[in-house]
Amino acid sequence: MGLIAAAIAIGLGALGAGIGNGLIVGRTVEGIARQPEARGLLTTQMFIGVALVEALPIIAVVVAFIVMNK
Repeated sequence: MGLIAAAIAIGLGALGAGIGNGLIVGRTVEGIARQPEARGLLTTQMFIGVALVEALPIIAVVVAFIVMNK
C-alpha cells in the first residue's frame, strides 16, 4: 500500500504542477498580448509564480519518501 500511496502522491503533485504552470504561462501570454509594455514585469512575476508552483512536486516527492519508509 505504501508504494501505491507514494505513486499517487507523486502523480497528483506532477499533475497539479503541470496544470498550474500552464495556467500561469497562459495568463502571462494573454497579459503581454494586451499590454506589451508590461512584458518585463509580467515575465518576472511569471517566473516567481512558476517557481512557487514547482515546489508542489518537490513536496510530493518528500511525502512519497516518508510514506515509503514507514
